[in-house]
Amino acid sequence: MLSLLSDIWPHIAGGLTLLVTVAASGHAVLHKRDARSAVAWVGLIWLVPVLGAVLYLLLGINRIRRRARALRSDQGHPPCHSHCLSRFQCRADTVEVLDRNSHFVSLSRLVEGIVRKPLVQGNHITPLVNGDTAYPEMIRAIEEAQCSVNLSTYIFDNDRAGRLFLDALARAAGRGVEVRVIVDDVGARYSWPPMTRLLQRSGITVARFLPTFLPWRMPYMNLRNHRKILVVDGRTGFTGGMNIREGHMIGKDPRHPVQDLHFKVEGPVVAHLQEIFAEDWTFCTGESMEGDAWFPCIEQKGTVVARGIPDGPDEDYEKLLWTVHGALACARRSVRIVTPYFIPDSTLTTSLNLAAMRGVDVEIVLPGVNNLRIVKWASTDLLQECLEHGCRVWLTAPPFDHTKLMVVDDIWVLLGSANIDTRSFLLNFEFNVECYDRELAARMNSLIDSKLRNAHRVTIEEVTNRRLPVKLRDGLARLFSPYL
Repeated sequence: MLSLLSDIWPHIAGGLTLLVTVAASGHAVLHKRDARSAVAWVGLIWLVPVLGAVLYLLLGINRIRRRARALRSDQGHPPCHSHCLSRFQCRADTVEVLDRNSHFVSLSRLVEGIVRKPLVQGNHITPLVNGDTAYPEMIRAIEEAQCSVNLSTYIFDNDRAGRLFLDALARAAGRGVEVRVIVDDVGARYSWPPMTRLLQRSGITVARFLPTFLPWRMPYMNLRNHRKILVVDGRTGFTGGMNIREGHMIGKDPRHPVQDLHFKVEGPVVAHLQEIFAEDWTFCTGESMEGDAWFPCIEQKGTVVARGIPDGPDEDYEKLLWTVHGALACARRSVRIVTPYFIPDSTLTTSLNLAAMRGVDVEIVLPGVNNLRIVKWASTDLLQECLEHGCRVWLTAPPFDHTKLMVVDDIWVLLGSANIDTRSFLLNFEFNVECYDRELAARMNSLIDSKLRNAHRVTIEEVTNRRLPVKLRDGLARLFSPYL
């Protein structure tokens, strides 16, 4: 009997291995929309039998898409919210700044078709540079809260900055304010003990987004909630690229200083921030957020016409990527992009190059010093394609710049949490806001100009003349760009 088992066991193992390999490959072919991603996973599954299938099972399957759709489809907002917001909805061709620039009318219609959200007028957007400016404004709003505070962040560190927010949130909860906090499970573990534990001890209702059993020190985990949203009393919002950590408090001389940009948002578009927080909260906890405490009627505060753009690997798949493609196609004079991580796919690189070849002044502003070396290497290898076709690339002076911003033709501004990379466009949950306003665009252009004063312009010669070992290193890093 033992002899028989020893004879047939290799055949059984081989058959099971083949079955697992075929099943995993078939799943990748059927469910991966991006052909490169499908090819990469199928190659790994076949080249590394069993282990490749296990890795695909752990990292390649989007298990939350169906659950997210089911939860979010069941969620409803009170009629008061819809009725109040409808007063400020507008058609693009009725907005003066757009009507005078007809190509932005077409862009607005395109984004509305992608996002399924209307433009809303009467907003005021205030740029907040670094944590020295942003954190006091956010803390002040929390201290003045009367009904509700909703906070969603990727990283919430247990440090000087984190404790400022912890104390303010605890005081708000103590006053009877309804406080809800979402922290991404990976982002919650950047410091120890995790701030989520301290929030719970302070009586604050907190949820971790998509808990994972894998080690937190893997910086490229899939399906993370990368959004940064704070909404106070349903009327005042904050969003942008800034996490909660003391590195952003440049004036406090932190060990690892990080430049960044955040925004205070007032006006009807705050409802878009609140909607996406409510959807994430329902996804995490099953609790539905309804009523005036969460969705009050919001009055006009300014002249900015804006729209929230949620993006994620669920029903919001590729909405932001399509929006960026649309903006590049509509650009006539200038495109200015500031991003910490620049790893565009081939289609986005083509859109950038086509804009530059049409005579559009395309500027890409990247940090001279990056906190993720492999991303820096891959990005450097990708720059050659952009430089060859007329894009201009700048490297800003230290400290590391985490700013995320896009300005087109001195009118259209895209702000929020997303980077210009595959991870943000396809794998993370992100939130951005598109704004149409000359004054805001002028302020953003002034900010970019200030970054360029001490920046280094990258030349095609610098990239092509890299030493062979450096080229090999950067090229190998580029091979992993779909996973970075």
